[in-house]
Amino acid sequence: MNNKKKTAVIIAAAGTGKRMGSSIPKQYLKIGGEPILLKSIRAFCDNKEIDWIVVVTNGDYIQACLEMKDRYGLDKIQAVIEGGEERQDSVYRAIVEIDRLCPEIEYVLVHDGARPFVRQETINAVLEAAEEKGAAVACVPVKDSIRQEKDGESANLPRQRLYAVQTPQGFQKEILRKAYEQAFADGYYGTDDATLAERIGQSVALVRGTYDNIKITTREDMPMESRVGTGFDVHQLKEGLPLVLGGVKIPFEKGLLGHSDADVLVHALMDALLGAAALGDIGRHFPDTDPQYRGISSMELLRRVKGLLDKNGWRVGNVDITLMAQRPKIKSLIGDMTDNLSKTLDLETCRINIKGTTTERLGFVGREEGIAAQAVCLLYR
Repeated sequence: MNNKKKTAVIIAAAGTGKRMGSSIPKQYLKIGGEPILLKSIRAFCDNKEIDWIVVVTNGDYIQACLEMKDRYGLDKIQAVIEGGEERQDSVYRAIVEIDRLCPEIEYVLVHDGARPFVRQETINAVLEAAEEKGAAVACVPVKDSIRQEKDGESANLPRQRLYAVQTPQGFQKEILRKAYEQAFADGYYGTDDATLAERIGQSVALVRGTYDNIKITTREDMPMESRVGTGFDVHQLKEGLPLVLGGVKIPFEKGLLGHSDADVLVHALMDALLGAAALGDIGRHFPDTDPQYRGISSMELLRRVKGLLDKNGWRVGNVDITLMAQRPKIKSLIGDMTDNLSKTLDLETCRINIKGTTTERLGFVGREEGIAAQAVCLLYR
C-alpha cells in the first residue's frame, strides 16, 4: 500500500437498532464491558494506514461519541456528525464533511458501527484492493443453501457463487462521491456502498473477509457473556427470635439476629448475584442504617436484586447454596426453600441447589452460636 495516500474511514452509526429491541441504539450496547461502537472505532484507530475517522451518529448521541473519543484517546476521530434518515444519507453527509475538512483525502473506507470484530488483515486487504481496483468490498462465501422466491415459486441459487457482503468497503474518494451523487440524482437508494459504485460502471473487487466479522443486528447476534459470583454471610443465633431460612419460617428455639429478617441463606445468594453483575453488595443497596429495611423480608430484597439484574440485562443460569448449621436440620425444608427462590428469581427449580452441612461441632457454627451460608451463581447475558 502507498502510505503517502491519505485515507479516511466513515463509521456509520446513526441507526436506531429497532430490530434489537433495546432502549438504546445497538451500537451503544456493551460487549465485554465496552460499547460495540468503541470496539469498531478502535480497530481503525489501531491501523497505521488510517489517517482520519468520521463518525456518523444520531443527534442524541453526538455528545456520547465525543466523550468516548476523549475518554479512550481516539485521536483519529476528526468529526462526529449527525446522520440522516437512511444509511445512504448518513454516509453522504460524511463524504461532504471529509471534502470540507480534508480535501486531500484520496481513499475512503465505510464501516458499520455495529460490526465490532473486524480484523486488521481485513482492513488492510480492502484498502489495498481499493487502491488497485478503485473499489473493494469484504465478503464471505455463504454457508447455507439459498433459494429465490418468484411468483409463488422458488428456485435454488448456486451457492458456490454467492457471497455475504460485509464492511469495510473501500473506494477511491472521487469514485465514492460520484456514485452517491448519481444515486441521489436518480432517486435511488441501495443496500450498500458497493451497489452504488456498480451503478456508475465501477467494478468492485471481492476481498475475503472473516466469518466472525458479524454485524450486530438482533439479540441473537450478541455474544454470550457469562459471569460467576460468590456470596458468604453469617448471622448470630439468639433465643426468642424467629428463624427464617430461604423464606421458610422454621420452628426453633433460636433465631438469627439482623436488621432485616436475617435470612442468611438469601443474603449469601443476593451477594453472589450482585457480585457476579459487579453491582456491589447488599450493604450498598440495603444498608442496615436505613430504617425502611428493619424487619423486611429478605425475599422482598431478593426480588429487588432480581430487578437490578433485569435492568442490566443479566439472567440467572443457576445457583448453588450451602447452609452451615449444627441445628436445625433443613433436609425436609429444602423443597419449600427451592420453590421460594424459584418464584422470586423466575428460575426453574432444576437450576437451584440447596444443601446443608454441619461443621462437626467445630467453631461458632458447631457451638450453635450462629449460622453461615455460602452461595455460588452463574449469570449470563
